[in-house]
Amino acid sequence: MFRNIFHAILGVCAALCLLPAGAASETSPDTEVWRSVRATLFAGREIVESNDVIELDIPFRAEDAAVVPVGLRARIDQTPDLHITRMWLLIDGNPTPVAAAFTLGPDSGRADIETRVRVEQYTWVRAVAETSDGRLHASSRFLRASGGCSAPAGKDLEDAMARLGRMKLRLDGNAPSGQLASATLMISHPNLNGMQMDQVTRHFTPAHFVRRIEVSYAGRTLLTADVDFALSENPQIRFQFRPREDGELLAKAVDSKDLTFTQSLAVKSASLTSQK
Repeated sequence: MFRNIFHAILGVCAALCLLPAGAASETSPDTEVWRSVRATLFAGREIVESNDVIELDIPFRAEDAAVVPVGLRARIDQTPDLHITRMWLLIDGNPTPVAAAFTLGPDSGRADIETRVRVEQYTWVRAVAETSDGRLHASSRFLRASGGCSAPAGKDLEDAMARLGRMKLRLDGNAPSGQLASATLMISHPNLNGMQMDQVTRHFTPAHFVRRIEVSYAGRTLLTADVDFALSENPQIRFQFRPREDGELLAKAVDSKDLTFTQSLAVKSASLTSQK
């Protein structure tokens, strides 16, 4: 299923390369890109636009288009009767509008995810959630940002490659056993998208980016993320989970060159303490 999602993303990206570029209209969220994504990725299924199930959290205007904070906020609890199974982050104005596709396990606790992305031009950004009853829900907002995809990497590339794949897992704060805990995964990776020019050679640096992230706890999958180079340099994801027993929080990342990186963290469910 995960491979099918990734192939669907590639199909959307290929189709949208044929669409004309241009500034988005803040007054009309029904863009040509969005219509193409709906037809290709969601097969024309009905999508309810509201903030009742999922809400997109982005700034009114980005301070740095290469590092734009984005939050996908669930407005329902993850219960056996009704829960969010998948979420998509879509950025109409980026070279590849499908920035991420998240699949959530039943132990995810709550379908809240935060990350940071690059944004190339003023654009509509969308969070789409599929619930366990098969319905699709969307939250859309207009973002004022430009130039983030072509912005040069923030650090020396040689130094960045020397630290390639180093990962950190951190628990954020305390939570009693059985209640929600928040964790942050950080990956040292330049996440090159092929649009950054080397200022010395004047050549474009080849794309090399994290394409898949998997997180599990006590042997059970919490989430998987099929992502593209829209994620900012040194990708990070903040997520929630509900530890009901002592276990290992395990993260795995695979990049576009099929390099694999892992990191783990032992968690005591009785008393979760922030890890530095």
